Amino acid sequence: MLAIILASSTSAYLPLLIILSAAIMFAIGNITAAKFLGPSRHGSVKDSTYESGVNPIGTARKRFNIRFYLIAMVFLLFDIEIIFLFPWAVTFRNLDWSLADGGVWLGRIFFFVGTTVIAYIYGMKKGVFRFD
Repeated sequence: MLAIILASSTSAYLPLLIILSAAIMFAIGNITAAKFLGPSRHGSVKDSTYESGVNPIGTARKRFNIRFYLIAMVFLLFDIEIIFLFPWAVTFRNLDWSLADGGVWLGRIFFFVGTTVIAYIYGMKKGVFRFD
């Protein structure tokens, strides 16, 4: 009896194991093929640092303007908002309005969008979106 239960539970994971092993074999195969089939010439020009066509000048410890980080944080804020809004919208359409769940879901998303708008207004007042 235990063997039947164990066999049926492991057979449910068989597709996952096949996909995982195929992904691992694909990664190892690509790395191996690149190592043996790819060019292997070395030299001072070939081994130097290359950054978007510009020769590297100076140190890597150069300070960046804080605006770059602020723009990245604002992007993440709105990106995460969209990630949370899409499943909410799909689920909200199927809610039964005769129950109290619809109002709770609507209130939660209003709170979430409201806090995002407040963060956006705060960023505008702090000058995050000015590119002077």
